[in-house]
Amino acid sequence: MIRYLLTLAAVAILSTVLTACDRSEPVGAAGESAVTTDPGAVAPEPLEPPPAAQPSVSPAAASVDARRLQQADKEPGNWMSHGRTYSEQRFSPLAQINDGNVASLGLAWSYDLETQRGIEATSIVVDGVMYTTSSWSIVHALDARTGEHLWTFDPEVAQEKLKHTCCGPVNRGVAVWKGQVFVGALDGRLFALDAASGKVNWQVATFDPALPYTITGAPRVVKGKVLIGNGGAEFGVRGYLSAYNVKDGGLAWRFYTVPGDPALGFENDAMKMAAATWNGEWWKLGGGGGTVWDSMAYDPKLDLLYFGVGNGTPWNQEIRSPGGGDNLFLSSIVAVRPDTGEYVWHYQTTPGESWDYTATQSIILADLKLAGTTRKVLMQAPKNGFFYVLDRQTGELISADNYINITWATHVDMATGRPVEVSGARYQDTPFTIFPSYLGGHNWHPMSFSPDTGLVYIPVLDIPAVYGQPETFRYNPGVANTGTDGISGGLPDDQAERDAIGALVKGRLLAWNPVAQKEAWRVEYRGPWNGGTLATAGNLVLQGTADGKFVAYRADSGEALWNFTTQTGVVAPPVTYEIDGEQYISVNVGWGGAFALVFGEYVQAESLPNVSRVLTFKLGGKAGLPPVEWQPAVVFNPPELKASPETIKQGLTTYQDVCMGCHGLNAVSGLIVPDLRGSAYLWDEKGWEDVVRGGLLKERGMASFADNISAVEAQAIRSYVIQQAWRGKALREQAGAGKDVPAG
Repeated sequence: MIRYLLTLAAVAILSTVLTACDRSEPVGAAGESAVTTDPGAVAPEPLEPPPAAQPSVSPAAASVDARRLQQADKEPGNWMSHGRTYSEQRFSPLAQINDGNVASLGLAWSYDLETQRGIEATSIVVDGVMYTTSSWSIVHALDARTGEHLWTFDPEVAQEKLKHTCCGPVNRGVAVWKGQVFVGALDGRLFALDAASGKVNWQVATFDPALPYTITGAPRVVKGKVLIGNGGAEFGVRGYLSAYNVKDGGLAWRFYTVPGDPALGFENDAMKMAAATWNGEWWKLGGGGGTVWDSMAYDPKLDLLYFGVGNGTPWNQEIRSPGGGDNLFLSSIVAVRPDTGEYVWHYQTTPGESWDYTATQSIILADLKLAGTTRKVLMQAPKNGFFYVLDRQTGELISADNYINITWATHVDMATGRPVEVSGARYQDTPFTIFPSYLGGHNWHPMSFSPDTGLVYIPVLDIPAVYGQPETFRYNPGVANTGTDGISGGLPDDQAERDAIGALVKGRLLAWNPVAQKEAWRVEYRGPWNGGTLATAGNLVLQGTADGKFVAYRADSGEALWNFTTQTGVVAPPVTYEIDGEQYISVNVGWGGAFALVFGEYVQAESLPNVSRVLTFKLGGKAGLPPVEWQPAVVFNPPELKASPETIKQGLTTYQDVCMGCHGLNAVSGLIVPDLRGSAYLWDEKGWEDVVRGGLLKERGMASFADNISAVEAQAIRSYVIQQAWRGKALREQAGAGKDVPAG
C-alpha cells in the first residue's frame, strides 16, 4: 500500500506546469582565479553597473554592524539577523511575555502582504523598524510598533520564472548592514536597498538569468560581505556560495560545492579533492547540483562560516555518478573562512546521497557540556532523519542519533561518521519504501535552541515515499531531473487505500535533548508542514501550524498555553522584539511551499486559503482580523474521455515528471494554484497547447514548456487530467449531491 505513496521523481517537487555579477573575474574558494567549467560558474554582467559614487545610505536606519551583531544579547529588544544572532539559535532573552501570562496575549496589529503564495520569511527588526519579505521577493518596511507602512520594494520578477522553482516564489527574508537592506530575488538579482527609503543602491546578477537557478533563501552579512547561495539542483545547475562587497556589490569570492569538468582544471584544492569522489560525467547532467539554498551560521571567535549543501542532480546516484563515490560536497556541512572562502573542513551527512537528503536545514551553534567538558558544537537535524552534534572547530562528529523512525539506515557508525544503510535502500533492483521522504524528517522550517532548557525544538515531518529506478532516463534541461520512477509512487485509484496512505502522513513539534540524543517531549499535529519555531527566556516555544493556529507551549514540558486562529496555514518562524519596554511577538503567515503544492490529496480536506499577512502580538492586544471566505471545491465539468490507456499512461508519466511540483500529485491541487481537473482548457485542445507549449499564460506564472514537452506529450497530459477529473466527479457524486469530498 505504501508503495503507492509517491516516488521522489513522481513528486518532482520541482517543476511547474499549467497555470499557475559582477564584471570582475570570479575568484575561487581560496582566492585564485576560477576556471569557468560550466555556464553556471560564470558570474554574469550586472543588470546595472554598481554606482561610481558611494551608495546613498541612511546610517540612522538599520545601523547594524559587526559589533552589534556580536553583542546581540546586550540588546535583546532587536532581532537584527536571520537567527537573531550569528549562532542562529532563534532564542530570545526577552521574558516579559512568559508561561505565566501568555494566556493574555492578543493581536496588536496586522499588515496585509497582498500576495497569494507561500510566506516563509523571518522578519528583521532593528530600532523600531521591521523589514520583511513576501512571495515574489517583495520587501516591506513597517513601523514595528504599529504596523504602519513605511516603504515597499518590488523587484518585479517575471512570473514565468516559476518554471524553475521547486516550491513556488517564496522568499525567507533579508539581511541588514550599515543602513542597507539586502534581498536575493527569485530571478537571481541581489539588491542593496537604502534602509530608510527602499531605493536601490546597487544590484548584481548572481547567476545567468537564462539558467534554471533561483534564490529563495535569506542572505547573511559577515565582515562586510553579503553571502548568498541559490536553488535549482533538480533542474540542472552547479551549486555555489557567493560573497559580495556590501559597498558596491563586487564579487569577493565564490565557493563551488561540486567539481566541474576535470579536463578544464579545478578552481582550488577543495574542488580537486571533491572530484576524486565522483564518477562518470556528472557535469553533463546540468552540473551535479549541490546548491546552497538556505542555512548559514558564523562563529566570530573561530572566524568560521558554516553553510549547508543540498542534493545532487539527478537524485539517483546510479545515474549521476555511476560506480558510486561520496560525491562531495553534496549533503554536507562546510566550514570556510569568510574573508576568502578558503575551505577549512566539511562533514557529509549522507555520502553519495540518492534521496534528496539535503543538509541545508538549520545550523545552530552552541556551547554544550558533554562528558564534563564544555564544547563548542554545531547542531543540525537534516532531511535524512539523524540529529548531528559536531565539534564546530574541527568538524569532528561528537554524536548522532535518529530523531524520527527511519528505514533507509540503521545508525551512524561513530568510527567512520557514516550512516549504515540497509540492504536495498538505493532501490537498484526494486522500488523501496523509505522514511523519511524527499521532504525530509525536517525541512527548511527553522528549529530553535533554548540554553535555559537545553532543548532543540524541531518542526518534524513524518512522511514515507517510494523510490524506484526509471525504465529509461533522458536528461531534460530546465525541468526536474530526479532519475527516479515517476509511476510507481502514484496514488491508487481506490479511495480507501488513499485514505490509509494519508494516515501515514504526519507532523509534530519535537523537543530534542542534544546532549542525551533523545526526545524530551512532543506535540502531534493533524499533518506536516508546520512552521518554524522560536524559544524565549519566558519558558516559551512558539510555532504556527499548517491548520491555521499560532500556538505557545511551555518550553520545558510542551504544555499548550495559548493559541490564536490565523485564518491561514503558517510555515514561517516567529520573532520577538521590544519597543519602549513592551515585548512583541510577530509571525508572517500564508500557506504555501512544497507540501501545500504537491499533496493536494491530503491538503484539501483541511487547507485554509492563502492569506499573506504579518501578525504581531502583545499582552492585552485587542485587534482582530476580518472574516475570510474560502470555497475550496473544484467545479468538475470534464469532456468525454476518448484517449487510449496507452496515451493516458504516457500523460501520467509526463505529468509526474514535469507538472506535479505545482499542480499536485495525481492532478489533485493543493489549491495554491488552480486545480487542473476543473480547467476549461480540458475542452480546448488548441487552447491547452497554447498554454502548455505556447506560453499563453506566462504572465500568470505558466511559462512555455515547448523545450521540454512535445505536442503529443502535452495532449497526453490533458487526457490524463480529464481521466482524473471524471474520477473526482464520480467520488463527489458518491459522497452525495451537493456534498464536497476532500480530493474532489
